Amino acid sequence: MLAKSYTVSFQGIDVYPVTVEVVITNGLPSFTIVGLADKAVAESRERIRACFHTIGIALPAKRITVNLSPADVPKEGAHFDLPIALGLLGALGIFDLIQLEEYIALGELSLDGKINTCVGILPASLYAVAQQKGIICPVSSGREAAWTGIDRIIAAPDLLTLVNHVKGDQIIAAPKAPNAIAQHTFQVDMKDVRGQLMARRGLEIAAAGGHNVLMSGPPGAGKSMMAQRFPTILPPLTPEESLEVSIIHSISGLLPENGLVTTRPYRDPHHSISTPALVGGGAKAKPGEISLAHHGVLFLDELPEFPRYTLEALRQPLETGEVLIARANNHATFPAKFQLIAAMNPCRCGYLGEAARECVKAPLCGKDYQAKLSGPLLDRFDLFIVMQKIEPKDLVMPDGVTEEIGVTGDTCVGRRSVMNEHSASIRSRVLAAIDTQRARGQTCRNTDLLSNDLLSHLEDSDIMKALLQKAFDRFNLSARGFYRLLKVARTIADLAAHDKVLPDDVLEAMQFRITV
Repeated sequence: MLAKSYTVSFQGIDVYPVTVEVVITNGLPSFTIVGLADKAVAESRERIRACFHTIGIALPAKRITVNLSPADVPKEGAHFDLPIALGLLGALGIFDLIQLEEYIALGELSLDGKINTCVGILPASLYAVAQQKGIICPVSSGREAAWTGIDRIIAAPDLLTLVNHVKGDQIIAAPKAPNAIAQHTFQVDMKDVRGQLMARRGLEIAAAGGHNVLMSGPPGAGKSMMAQRFPTILPPLTPEESLEVSIIHSISGLLPENGLVTTRPYRDPHHSISTPALVGGGAKAKPGEISLAHHGVLFLDELPEFPRYTLEALRQPLETGEVLIARANNHATFPAKFQLIAAMNPCRCGYLGEAARECVKAPLCGKDYQAKLSGPLLDRFDLFIVMQKIEPKDLVMPDGVTEEIGVTGDTCVGRRSVMNEHSASIRSRVLAAIDTQRARGQTCRNTDLLSNDLLSHLEDSDIMKALLQKAFDRFNLSARGFYRLLKVARTIADLAAHDKVLPDDVLEAMQFRITV
């Protein structure tokens, strides 16, 4: 007898339908799974055999063949346990699989019959909605599936309960729809940072425009501390962004219990990370840190300590917002639209420029250390923040004190920064700037503006033209660096509620182009 059940396979974050065909014929007793199944899928026959024994079902001493169609697409993961088991139950005549033709099934079976959590429930549910089907999944994943608004969900705790439900002997209650997304409360705040007014201003600009930042300064200046607090001033995820991020985390098995990622991801891998772990890949082409940081922040501390080959692998994703992982038998594309925040010391010892503490190799040690970063990589940073040693007066200065920042030559840009300002206050200005961008009809962050669109934002004056020429010559900018400067200036203008980018906005942006 031939029986069929239905499930899905994943390539990257894309979902492909898979039909599980089970046939039991006369012949030597065997249990064979075909259709380019990996080790985890091949081992499912032992889990299913033990699971059936636990619930009192004996497999016949016949030839059992399971085909995963299409046969030329690789199948990976333990979520094939449940659809194979359902196909076997149909082939054994225990129930009629016609009742389950409009469902796709995912779940890993344990030896005692329980259905364990598996990866990919969220994208599988989205696929089921698109195909007007229902989904059968573990009870622990019911809320994850319910986020998609799917009508038919069978979230079963174990295989026996599922069999009884299909036969009508028992009813499995539908999982409750999740509550509204709660606002995340951060345990850290920008007010914890003492001093570093220019750095605080730079991160505010980065948050409002989505710009990449490189911070350089001596040990203890607060680089890591500020990076950890950077998410507290970022805008919240939109529903569309939250769904995209959640799909990636679901594929990676990192989705939280409530079923959806509700805050912007913050990833801070150690500098010993391998290239596949950072950009994605490996034998099974899994998402890397840059994809897990999609619509969030990737913080790379001690940037020159990362292997150069690993850093160079970031160049293309920083431009395209995605990464293509190509293998001989598998091609997967993962989104990787992340905001890169990096930190480094000025030299290996960290005290370059401090006569009392710098090493005997100064200043050559600084040039050698900074040379570990290639020009093309540095060209992809929008803001360069040079942080200074914290002074005692900064540590004891009361909250609420304002200081003037943004002086270039004889021109005062006129920006003011508040000492020890709370994240909520900074975030309100960031959100106001983003509202300005949306009111302008902009559908992307300033960092993604096209060059032709960007030029139309500039004030048309001789002063502006002369200033842009001066910036181009002074910093020896490439075309990419020039437009990144203008994007930062556009964000500064948004924070100041300027309709056009003024010379003062460009002057302040120039202060953040001083390379390390």
